[in-house]
Amino acid sequence: MTGHIDPTREAFGQFRGMDSDGPIHMLNLVRLRDVAAYEDGREGVSGREAYKAYGRESGPIFSRVGGRIAWSGNFRMMLIGPTDERWDLCFIAEYPSRDAFVEMIKDPEYQKAVKHRQAAVLDSRLIRLDPKPVGKGFG
Repeated sequence: MTGHIDPTREAFGQFRGMDSDGPIHMLNLVRLRDVAAYEDGREGVSGREAYKAYGRESGPIFSRVGGRIAWSGNFRMMLIGPTDERWDLCFIAEYPSRDAFVEMIKDPEYQKAVKHRQAAVLDSRLIRLDPKPVGKGFG
């Protein structure tokens, strides 16, 4: 199975072309490999260890651009949707703007760190959301 790991050039271009008035949320759903698949052939690293390395190296850049984790949770079961899908990591990252996210992605140090994410991830979803005020009702 080939999963979704990096955005396509077209999707990233569409993302960059969207309006950007204020903060954005990025819903991250991540399924990790049992064993990381590094392009340089290194062995003996789990997907979870590789993702932790990604976090250690990219975290300072994420913070510098004003990012924060707005929500994090543990996947328990798929109530509606494909029952064979499971996610090892579920979180929402908040950025002060679309431009802050783009700045992070283009940072040379981030681009070095992303090799760990690419080695770690079997499949993922990255969904841009515009935050809305929370209240008591649905919808």
